[in-house]
Amino acid sequence: MEDEGIPIGKYMALAQKFKPAANAPREFARLAKAAGQKYMVMTTKHHEGFCNFETKLTNYCAPKQGPGRDLVREYVEAARAEGLRVGFYYSLMDWHHPDGARCATDEAARRRFVGYTHGLIRELMSNYGKIDILWYDVAWPLDARGWESEKMNEMVFQLQPEIIVNNRNQMPGDFSTPEQEINPEKQGRAWESCMTLNDSWGYQRADDNWKSSKTVIRNLISCARDGGNYLLNIGPRGDGSIPEESVSVLREVGAWMSRNGDTIYQSELCQPRDSTYASFTRAGNILFMHVYFWPGNTVNLGGLRTKVKSVRFHASKQKIEFQQDPYRLHLYNLAQQAPDHPVTTIAIECESEPLQDDDFVRREKPRDGV
Repeated sequence: MEDEGIPIGKYMALAQKFKPAANAPREFARLAKAAGQKYMVMTTKHHEGFCNFETKLTNYCAPKQGPGRDLVREYVEAARAEGLRVGFYYSLMDWHHPDGARCATDEAARRRFVGYTHGLIRELMSNYGKIDILWYDVAWPLDARGWESEKMNEMVFQLQPEIIVNNRNQMPGDFSTPEQEINPEKQGRAWESCMTLNDSWGYQRADDNWKSSKTVIRNLISCARDGGNYLLNIGPRGDGSIPEESVSVLREVGAWMSRNGDTIYQSELCQPRDSTYASFTRAGNILFMHVYFWPGNTVNLGGLRTKVKSVRFHASKQKIEFQQDPYRLHLYNLAQQAPDHPVTTIAIECESEPLQDDDFVRREKPRDGV
């Protein structure tokens, strides 16, 4: 709408063509559960200003347009039915509201628009029972003072005492939100990396640049290694159906999670991270080596400075033969083909917390002829 300069009236006409099938969010929730996810976040209002929920503040909402019903309520009921935590995404920026851009230079417009925004958030926090996450987005064109963000958060916490909020209303919030990249926070601050499954946040039928299940799992492992969460985006079609590519990828991820999910959900911060074909998570003294490029026959891990007690495949529990010297852990007599798909996880039990030191290897490893 904004990038292509589409007139607001012409864009608004599309809302009448938005006809999601009854209870479409049931399929969203079932797929999320099958993928091994623990929570969902639904777009209640995106930048174009359309509200997917019942509101008294605008007619540009799902019950009064094409859908003819409250889609947020359907989503909440679906998520709870699958035992998933419930999150709401809400874009502060609004291309539809007449004061959405004017509010930056007109104080009366700012007061009207901020009142409208706070009112919509109040409805979301009041009308759907317990909500676990509020995911603000895009604070343009105001700062925290302009949005009255402190007052906004106070209202949210009063209505939902156990909720967590992110940092995109120009307040620190409870967690940070790197977008389309994995960028860990420091000093123990919570964070969640949000990414698309292809290159588009909304449904774009021509976008075929899908992430593979291997890529999704690798990203998930990288987030877990550094204490973060991974929020994957799906753009449903106008009829509420989920693109087949999204379904296929997430079901493959879910199959892997059914065998290896504890290496993600029970993991702690993990210091080892260097390998040419694997990434790592940790639970106590067990280092999980997630091999995404299976080398065949042997697997090596350089610089592991902690003594190893045992090694096995995590999914099958089959023991693996190994040798360890000060410079590497050498696993041998392995199959030529990867035992698991799309990532094979190896559990390495150590005598203490596993630590890796590549610099030690470079400094101290004997080099023949030198």
